[in-house]
Amino acid sequence: STAKLSYEKVHLSTLVDNIAQKLKNSQPERNVQIVIEPGLEAQGDLQMLRTALENLLDNAFKFTSKCRKAKIEFGRMPYDGKTVFFVKDNGIGFNMRYVNKLFIPFQRLHSKKEFLGTGIGLAIVQRIIHQHGGNIWAQAEPRRGATFYFTIPDR
Repeated sequence: STAKLSYEKVHLSTLVDNIAQKLKNSQPERNVQIVIEPGLEAQGDLQMLRTALENLLDNAFKFTSKCRKAKIEFGRMPYDGKTVFFVKDNGIGFNMRYVNKLFIPFQRLHSKKEFLGTGIGLAIVQRIIHQHGGNIWAQAEPRRGATFYFTIPDR
């Protein structure tokens, strides 16, 4: 977290596809549709962005585990004159009343018995996005999935 960022063009769509294939291979019995918008790129530190995307996609994969037809999407949209990337799923979701706990280390919205994890992943993601000068936020609804939005400013 204290290392200097090494900026380069990062092919986010390709990175997400690689992560998604590993996740699907880890549980081939699952029916998971992963939709990736092609050609998405950003300027950033490749290893840090990989870590952030791994955490976001791991969460989406984990929290769709009880869906018969799980769907995870990675894409972008314009928002307030900026490009906003997103990871969206149709999983368990969460109550927005607890959104302020999402990015705090070791705060969990679901029990360890329900879903494995340490409660540190989203804090890491937020730190990486902030180090890139961006922002991250989430929207969700119980049993209707969650969407994590983030920005990575152009350099």
